[in-house]
Amino acid sequence: QVQLVESGGGLVQAGGTLRLSCAASGKILRITAMGWYRQAPEKQRELVATITSGGSTNYADSVKGRFTISMDNAKNTVYLQMNSLKAEDTAVYYCNADLTYLNFDDTMVATKDAWGQGTQVTVSS
Repeated sequence: QVQLVESGGGLVQAGGTLRLSCAASGKILRITAMGWYRQAPEKQRELVATITSGGSTNYADSVKGRFTISMDNAKNTVYLQMNSLKAEDTAVYYCNADLTYLNFDDTMVATKDAWGQGTQVTVSS
């Protein structure tokens, strides 16, 4: 089994900063990519940013220039540095991983559907 645990959410004023972290644990053999998604009330979940193990990044247009994604391969951890936060950034932020791991019976499992429990980010205007 694999677990993704997010941290770092909270309440911040517009223009402020937050840094989210997400650590993956378990019998992980390889992480291909990790990313952040968010879901605001009554809206669909949307991509925020992704990063591959090689360091290639992709950002939603709405966060380009304000958010930075990074990954520590040795720690199986992805970060999201969020600057110049806006009220419209308010959402539950979810971590996602594309990885390969050993299941409880030592079978190899490849999945793009590993998710964390989510962390709330609230930006007050």
